[in-house]
Amino acid sequence: MSAMIESTFQPSRWLKNPHVQSILASSGFRSGRARKLYPALRQHETLRIIDCGNGVRLSGLMAKQPGHSRGLAFLIHGWEGSAQSSYLQTTGGRLFDDGFDVFRLNLRDHGDSHHLNVDLFHSCRLDEVVTAALAIRGEFAGRKALIGGFSLGGNFALRVARATDTAFQFVFSICPPLVPKKSLEAIELAPWFYRYYFMRKWRESLQLKQRLFPERFNFRSWQSLNMRDLTRVLIEQETDFPSVDAYLDGYSIGLDRLLELRCPSLVVAAQDDPVIPVADFHELLRPANMQLEILPHGGHCGFLTNLSMESWAEARIARALKELQWL
Repeated sequence: MSAMIESTFQPSRWLKNPHVQSILASSGFRSGRARKLYPALRQHETLRIIDCGNGVRLSGLMAKQPGHSRGLAFLIHGWEGSAQSSYLQTTGGRLFDDGFDVFRLNLRDHGDSHHLNVDLFHSCRLDEVVTAALAIRGEFAGRKALIGGFSLGGNFALRVARATDTAFQFVFSICPPLVPKKSLEAIELAPWFYRYYFMRKWRESLQLKQRLFPERFNFRSWQSLNMRDLTRVLIEQETDFPSVDAYLDGYSIGLDRLLELRCPSLVVAAQDDPVIPVADFHELLRPANMQLEILPHGGHCGFLTNLSMESWAEARIARALKELQWL
């Protein structure tokens, strides 16, 4: 099944640059916009700690409607992001204003959650995210629920939706890594500032973990490693995976791995994404109820239309919900 090319996104001329799109996607400018446009989300949000069993705890921010709710929106950030990432604030704010209760998850060791678990985060820790999603979903029995995410969070959202059968009635995923091995290679080939951004945040996360659990971790020898070598050391020392390739394959959702996804889904990608190879989307085998839209521009999780940081992706999610008659 060939991918569909969607052309309704028409950014300003200077926003056709994929690196501008990618950098602005998680910038403080968007956080400021979220605070200005969606104050109700912050006014109604409370911190939640979820017991995922076996001593594992995850955190997130729950914003419940003061009155009638259309249902639940469960949102997941990207790697080294958090529930406070600007794109989750703006997307969550719009969904809240549209009448949904909104839960924004912190993956393990993201946001202010490093102290909750001793063992490190890695992208194959799906079970705990499934448990957290079902725990929050269980509070809204009898009501509709959607799950969605950006980048690695979009990968998680699709895996959670696949694993939970029909617990969620809609899933959206913006620029998810489908074949992580190829995404790692793309980051290595991308301009240097992408590696600098991710590695700076990753090292800061590890340093915080070491301060919290000094008897468990000593990352001094890790600090000079590049992304691939740091991934290899992490896998060798902190997981049971026999190799980096086995680990990367463990959270792959490329080719035929989403064919068992049962709920309606929307996957959005950009041809000019610097860190997610667009070829993976063209090779994706899709279930009948999946809409795949590949846009010429957008960068990585950008899709910003103008200087006001208005998001085509947020509007597209709203349109999908209208098509499902949720709005």
